Amino acid sequence: MATNSSNGTTTTKPPPMPSPLRNSKFFQSNMRILVTGGAGFIGSHLVDKLMQNEKNEVIVADNYFTGSKDNLKKWIGHPRFELIRHDVTEPLLVEVDQIYHLACPASPIFYKYNPVKTIKTNVIGTLNMLGLAKRVGARILLTSTSEVYGDPLVHPQPESYWGNVNPIGVRSCYDEGKRVAETLMFDYHRQHGIEIRIARIFNTYGPRMNIDDGRVVSNFIAQALRGEALTVQKPGTQTRSFCYVSDMVEGLMRLMEGDQTGPINIGNPGEFTMVELAETVKELIKPDVEIKMVENTPDDPKQRKPDISKAKEVLGWEPKVKLREGLPLMEEDFRLRLGVSKK
Repeated sequence: MATNSSNGTTTTKPPPMPSPLRNSKFFQSNMRILVTGGAGFIGSHLVDKLMQNEKNEVIVADNYFTGSKDNLKKWIGHPRFELIRHDVTEPLLVEVDQIYHLACPASPIFYKYNPVKTIKTNVIGTLNMLGLAKRVGARILLTSTSEVYGDPLVHPQPESYWGNVNPIGVRSCYDEGKRVAETLMFDYHRQHGIEIRIARIFNTYGPRMNIDDGRVVSNFIAQALRGEALTVQKPGTQTRSFCYVSDMVEGLMRLMEGDQTGPINIGNPGEFTMVELAETVKELIKPDVEIKMVENTPDDPKQRKPDISKAKEVLGWEPKVKLREGLPLMEEDFRLRLGVSKK
């Protein structure tokens, strides 16, 4: 609800309904859902899940900077699916009920490649999607990131922690871009009554990850399959928590359908050092591969582990897939794409 004061009186105006058919007595229209970045890794898995519901019509907007049409090929031509080549830094005019706003490169290799474009995607892209949500009365979910916590001084990281972020570092286009995106979401919520949801997603892995995207799980698996040394950035004691993509999608959908604005951490609290992850990949995929230490990148967080107490309490969500269960599924996908057979 938005509150507007004029002539000394206060009026409360609800956001518009996306369609008059939503409250029709005789005809219930399908739920129309926009997924920005829907051709990407997490986005395409989300589309798969949404399309399983015959009452959903899904529109994907993607500029294919990191996404691929191949991720959505089974839905192209489906009567409830539409694919639009679109950059969210430009306005988009569609009639929808819900917006999953995932569009943004999430790997350091990609977001450092064009940092100005990355921050424009986070800021202008989010402004455009909020403008769309305001115009049509849609509920909007932003996939924010654990990177808003920066190199955290609190461990594990609860949603109440404000973070420790370098505002002028090489990763700032992503970290600070997502922080501004969260600010915009809450300002539109408070000023215009927009229904918002914010998910702070932690490291996610699974099939359809870009093989050479520079993220640690895909790096290690690709290196092992190619017979190359697993390159661990020094000192190797930095930690990450890895959530399988099906668990992540379930968390995002529960947040969208629930009544909590967030932000809510969505991730797996199982914590691994980089050396432990390398040893696990080595054991599962190629026991004779070498592990090699290399120099670290600037502003690399030393610890990353979500406090998911809030997700458990308000969403009834927690991850189910363990790392040793998820890695072989990702390995199988990488083998197919790299053309490497299992001996």
